[in-house]
Amino acid sequence: MQKNDKIYIAGHRGLVGSAIMQALQNRGYSNFVTRTHAELDLTNQQAVRDFYQQEKPDYVFLAAARVGGIVANDSYPAEFIYKNLMIESNLIHGAYENNVKKLLFLGSTCIYPKMAPQPLKEEYLLTGPLEPTNEWYAVAKIAGIKLCQAYRLQYGCNFISVMPTNLFGPNDNFDLNSSHVMPALMRKFHEAKLNNTPQVEVWGTGTPRREFCHVEDCADACIYLMNNYNEADIVNIGVGKDISIGELAEMVKQVVGYEGEIVFDRSKPDGTPRKLVDATKILGLGWQPGIALREGVTTTYQWYLENKA
Repeated sequence: MQKNDKIYIAGHRGLVGSAIMQALQNRGYSNFVTRTHAELDLTNQQAVRDFYQQEKPDYVFLAAARVGGIVANDSYPAEFIYKNLMIESNLIHGAYENNVKKLLFLGSTCIYPKMAPQPLKEEYLLTGPLEPTNEWYAVAKIAGIKLCQAYRLQYGCNFISVMPTNLFGPNDNFDLNSSHVMPALMRKFHEAKLNNTPQVEVWGTGTPRREFCHVEDCADACIYLMNNYNEADIVNIGVGKDISIGELAEMVKQVVGYEGEIVFDRSKPDGTPRKLVDATKILGLGWQPGIALREGVTTTYQWYLENKA
């Protein structure tokens, strides 16, 4: 990407999209196209087609999606599959129709089979059944990967797909009904600290292991791949280390400064037992993460205090 190329970031207000935009600005890029959801409904094919014809972006970061944690995925399966299929179909087809130089599609590690060997290698895609609690979202994301590959095969489009591990950081969703585990824990401990609540309930057994990547590292990886990777095969974005939910809860508790007790609600689902990506491919391409987990948790909590709490 050249500094004056027109760059469209779909989902520029979200966790990943906002981080990509900030990272690009820090590097001297300034020719951005953005639309809020109110300005452009990405599930509307004609609206997206009109947008592309009007703006003609050179590069597209497809970070827009309907996202949420286990509860949201379980509660709104039709919404998760329909909206994500429509968003990616409209944006990927529109990129082809309007000769976009390159598109980067952001998937998710939930595309991998529930019982896939750990760490998750890119080639494990479509080798087994998905985790039931988020299969609707996963199926839509797999379709997005296949769309990128199909347009590359048939039309020669330079569309690439990346699979970030669990992300967190500024602009995360802290709504307890729809958030992922990191922001949910942060808010729970913060409110328990304010209210002198003697204990905080954490869903599940605390034993599942998860990998966490700071969103600024993910944004850095996306820009690196946009500039250096041009293949059909998917690329994992991860740090190569995981932590149990119990250990994570303890870390967040310490960062927040909550002094009560952690209680695990074993009646709630654990989700996938372990989710660690194999980051060999991206590390081999020359990219490295730069933010350690505790440092990221600390700065994210600071952001939460300043912007949400």
